Amino acid sequence: MPRIVAIEHLTLDGVFQAPARADEDTRNGFAHGGWSNPGSDPTMQEVIGRAMAGGWSLLAGRTTYENLYEGWAVRQPDSPMTRALAGARKFVVSHDAGYEPRWENSTLLAGEAAETVRALRQGHDKTLVMFGSGKLLGALMRNGLVDELVLMIHPLVLGDGLRLFEAGLAPSTLKLSSQVVTPTGVAILAYAFESRVAA
Repeated sequence: MPRIVAIEHLTLDGVFQAPARADEDTRNGFAHGGWSNPGSDPTMQEVIGRAMAGGWSLLAGRTTYENLYEGWAVRQPDSPMTRALAGARKFVVSHDAGYEPRWENSTLLAGEAAETVRALRQGHDKTLVMFGSGKLLGALMRNGLVDELVLMIHPLVLGDGLRLFEAGLAPSTLKLSSQVVTPTGVAILAYAFESRVAA
């Protein structure tokens, strides 16, 4: 059964909203989009590359899928990351059964997130890598379906924005499996879920 690995940019106060672009996600009037760019460093790409080693597929919520398409396929079509994303199988989770993904090699998983992803894991053989997709990630964590979190924690406090860890998650214990600090001060911490503690 494939592992699910979530790779997330976070501020010190837990914000994950719109790390890459000013116009990426302006929900609730969020005005700090693109906050992760000053911390960008080749070390991050090395860590992401290791997570994708050995074959991988993208698992994303609809909003993140659209943002990845816009940010890479539309704005940076010649980037190595664009080529990696275009060539990978992509699974898009959405409640809208009529949604039509625009990117090649994309499959819609329509319905309730935990059910559709659980079924996907039964028939898929590659690591499922997630970026962003906070709502989807929360649903999967609540159902014990995430195996590893790779958190890129930036030395930044924003004070507002959507947080990755919202109320309603079950208590869990995690084990630190690797740690790297980039020259820009970003702490990259990989955690494996060891157990989910009954509330």
